[in-house]
Amino acid sequence: MKVSRFVFNMFGINTYVLWDPESLEAAIVDPGMISPEEEQAISGFITRNGLHPVHLLNTHMHLDHIFGNIFIKEKYGLDIKAHPEDDFLGRSLRESVRRFNLHVSTPDHGLDVPLSDGETIMIGKEPVKVISVPGHSPGSVALHCPESGFVITGDALFRGSIGRTDLPGGDHATLVRSVTERLLSLPDSTVVLPGHGPETTIGNEKASNPYL
Repeated sequence: MKVSRFVFNMFGINTYVLWDPESLEAAIVDPGMISPEEEQAISGFITRNGLHPVHLLNTHMHLDHIFGNIFIKEKYGLDIKAHPEDDFLGRSLRESVRRFNLHVSTPDHGLDVPLSDGETIMIGKEPVKVISVPGHSPGSVALHCPESGFVITGDALFRGSIGRTDLPGGDHATLVRSVTERLLSLPDSTVVLPGHGPETTIGNEKASNPYL
């Protein structure tokens, strides 16, 4: 599996495109675009590389991770896939935009297809495993690609940190338990691709993350 990262919007969200180099099937994870320039950055990349998007995946539905959902859904005819516990966040998107005093025009929207813990999503011939990691939000999930040795953690786990838990549905003890039991159990060599900031590894976070 190949992965490219794009950094979008005022929150510096990491949007990922995963693709199988043989079939050219692709997944777009956490589309955070808020401007025509950001939309062109990702759609142009997909076009230049001849990719065929087959999945739109949200690790969770906080506003910064879903600003670009409707653009991707409409451009590529994809369903919005996320954990149902986060559906309320998407459906109150405009309220969240007002709360953060942002000038972003974006519609409320829920998910189309639910993701569940333990589910396997195929991109070409490679499986992507859905791991439930609630705490940052009730429906946060990680996306683990065991054959390629990486995991997309959303805002559950960062390099040297974990996600905030002061937003609706957040719970610190739940998040620490989720990360410890569900993510730190992965092989130490697993590369962590977080929702913000640089990559790390499970082994590094086991050894030095002060929140764990």
